[in-house]
Amino acid sequence: METVQLDQPADHVTRITLHRPDRLNAMSIELVIDLWDALEAVAADNDCWVVILTGAGRAFSSGLDLKDYGIIPNIDGLQVGRIAQRSMRYYSRLIPKLRELPQPVIAAVNGPAYGGGMCLSLGADLRIAAESAVFNATGIVNGLTSTEMGVSYLLPRLIGAANSNDLLLTGRRIDAAEALRMGLVSRVEPDAELADAAVEIASGMAGFSPYGLSMTKDTVWANLEVGSLAAAIELEDRNQLMLGFTDNLPEAIRAFAAGRAPVYTDEPRRDIWVQPANAPE
Repeated sequence: METVQLDQPADHVTRITLHRPDRLNAMSIELVIDLWDALEAVAADNDCWVVILTGAGRAFSSGLDLKDYGIIPNIDGLQVGRIAQRSMRYYSRLIPKLRELPQPVIAAVNGPAYGGGMCLSLGADLRIAAESAVFNATGIVNGLTSTEMGVSYLLPRLIGAANSNDLLLTGRRIDAAEALRMGLVSRVEPDAELADAAVEIASGMAGFSPYGLSMTKDTVWANLEVGSLAAAIELEDRNQLMLGFTDNLPEAIRAFAAGRAPVYTDEPRRDIWVQPANAPE
């Protein structure tokens, strides 16, 4: 993959770096295909428990590459409408893909996140920003719509309709401080410290149960779409029970008593088996 790089900055942590720094990591067809392949590879990596998504150089992603966006493969025999429809899917499918990863994803926004770049960050589970980060819904500025790649669903749920409409309808740019105030990001770090901060957060998360991380991610995303508190609690109860049948909680208790860090294996719990009354001795 020429436009996306993978590395492992810490145990059980994979970093995905958009790598077109000369184009501010603008989203060409080649980049979105490479990113899809990278996400597929990470999803299949059982040793990866947390993912960091960031950009090379001085930008996270400046959105669609208007000068060199490329051509999707396998278009022979298609008319322009079908080519356009299929091209859109190459971009928009990335957001559900990020949601479907078993690992939590931290977006480390290291500069401009414009248009599709901002949308891409919304597909992550956490967003932290460098002080130089700038967010912008570019579509409306370019004569299109700002609603792309799931932003009209995700952004209001993240920062509320008022702030979301402000960004999507005005096309104005907001800096990291305003993004933090709105709740678009949860932390702001000095530019020089962003990469290390992302790795520190990811490493801390990797000290937890990977099963617990995955199930928490699934529940948080699923409960964005349920219609009642009762339904949300039903899902939470079942997932908590599933983790309760592992040895993780007993290990946490043992570790606390011994004054050490717990080591979670997600192995089945052995101390709650009850032999049926009529079972043979």
